[in-house]
Amino acid sequence: MLIETKGLKKTFKSRGKEVEAVRGVDLAVKEGEVFGLLGPNGAGKTTTMRMLSTLIEPTDGEAVVCGHDLAREAGKVRRDIGYVGQAGGTWGEVTAREELVMQGRLYGMSKKRSQARAIEVLESFQLGEYADRNVKTYSGGQKRRLDIALGIMHEPKLLFLDEPTTGLDPQSRAHMWDEVRALRERGTAIFLTTHYLDEADALCDRLAIIDHGEIVAEGTPIALKKEVAGDVVAVGVADRASEARDLFGAKDFVREVEAGEPDPATGVAVLRLYVDDGASALPELLRALDGADISPASIELHRPSLDDVFLKQTGRSLREEK
Repeated sequence: MLIETKGLKKTFKSRGKEVEAVRGVDLAVKEGEVFGLLGPNGAGKTTTMRMLSTLIEPTDGEAVVCGHDLAREAGKVRRDIGYVGQAGGTWGEVTAREELVMQGRLYGMSKKRSQARAIEVLESFQLGEYADRNVKTYSGGQKRRLDIALGIMHEPKLLFLDEPTTGLDPQSRAHMWDEVRALRERGTAIFLTTHYLDEADALCDRLAIIDHGEIVAEGTPIALKKEVAGDVVAVGVADRASEARDLFGAKDFVREVEAGEPDPATGVAVLRLYVDDGASALPELLRALDGADISPASIELHRPSLDDVFLKQTGRSLREEK
């Protein structure tokens, strides 16, 4: 295992009070995998990552990262990891080549090896033609690629990526996904945080869902979605939502009904129904609504998503939290 934690905690003091940002997290990350920490803003994702990358000290708990004890061997941990924060770390007044060579030298590479490695990394991230331009002239996507290039310059065993695609346009985001997959193919293990459901689903071999500083679910995206068995029917009701919920709950083929809060603007409350076969359940549900003279504002049928997993574990939608 590249990461093993037990009871990892972090408490901050704010206005004279203690705030538990991370509450006893247990994690295990394997070599060569992409592991994601998925959750809403403020859930404890970045705090967990900053502890594991030695940027802040845990309040309690134990962790081993790349075979080194986090508390006693922080220097050894730093040599074996790369870290790319949300804000990035590029310097606009120098070129990408200069930044990369400096990064290599800081990690103890010879000048010759650092220069050669910089060329390798620039080509890998499609930055070769911009290598000798000042970084301040780069687009957002190019800067983000350079951030990751800096993170892997010293060929770490493990790369931490904190919200790697936040703020990127769709094209740059898709390109970043390709870079993450390519790093994995080359054997680099990646620990990333994200609040994007599609990103976690597309990139992660395994993931943990964190909420209010606690892990509420862990597994492969497929396995987590299988826990929400069957299909999900989402019915929007503007009036008589409570009556509709009771109506659906009385049906034998409806295993569970969860009701969201009404939208303040439209007054529509969304009822999520978990059924074995959505295609056959849908006409029955519509007949039941018609018989009770309740008009649905919307109705959708879909396979379980990671948002359904989050909703089932927390009672809230991650989309709403985002």
